[in-house]
Amino acid sequence: MEPSRNLVPPKEGALPPIQPDALRSACSNCTLRELCLPVGLSPEDLEHLDRVISKRRMLRRGEALFRAGDRFEALYAVRSGFLKTTVSKEDGREQVTGFQMSGEILGLDGIGSAQHTCDAIAIEDASVCVIPFEELERLSREVGELQRQLHKVMSREIVRDQGVMFLLGSMRAEQRVAAFLLNLTKRLKARGYSSSALVLRMSREEIGSYLGLKLETVSRAFSKLQQEGILAVRQREIEILRSEALGALANE
Repeated sequence: MEPSRNLVPPKEGALPPIQPDALRSACSNCTLRELCLPVGLSPEDLEHLDRVISKRRMLRRGEALFRAGDRFEALYAVRSGFLKTTVSKEDGREQVTGFQMSGEILGLDGIGSAQHTCDAIAIEDASVCVIPFEELERLSREVGELQRQLHKVMSREIVRDQGVMFLLGSMRAEQRVAAFLLNLTKRLKARGYSSSALVLRMSREEIGSYLGLKLETVSRAFSKLQQEGILAVRQREIEILRSEALGALANE
């Protein structure tokens, strides 16, 4: 069950508490259940986990969840909306390093140094569950299945980073855009959305930053894919007309 869109956002810095009964009901229908409801978790352990994930934070578009240099205290599970992670280059330019959607975890960058190394910014109104890391770490030592789920989350992030490095190092512009769209639709499909039609939450400029391409190059790539009959493009609305052709392009 997704949170209501008409919730009033908390005052800056405030983290409104969620009653355990309401949270448990929400988790049972949530894309986060692989983290929040690991297989084999006993009712007693579930009560403990409910108390760990006891806060939620609402974000407006453009609002920062955390900034590079902030003290690392928690992981954040995206409940709704989209966020992006960015790092600042020496010349002051912003480099997008990822896009996160519902069911994905933010904040893993801070575990090693106890400080966040990137900015996490909402690119549309969003909500996240706040997971205090010290409490999660303590509970994961007691609940083996939860620890395994946490390790799976970390592993997925490593694999995703490797995929981005491959994109930036070996693909032409059209291939990068094709691979980006395939990855995005795959993640959306896992959440019950269409695998052939989507609305891009991020701008062409943000996509270019993520893929290591200029804005004009991204726009030309979309236009070429449309001319070849692979995509139908209407501003941010994308329809994949020939998924096999898109996959073949991404894997050339």
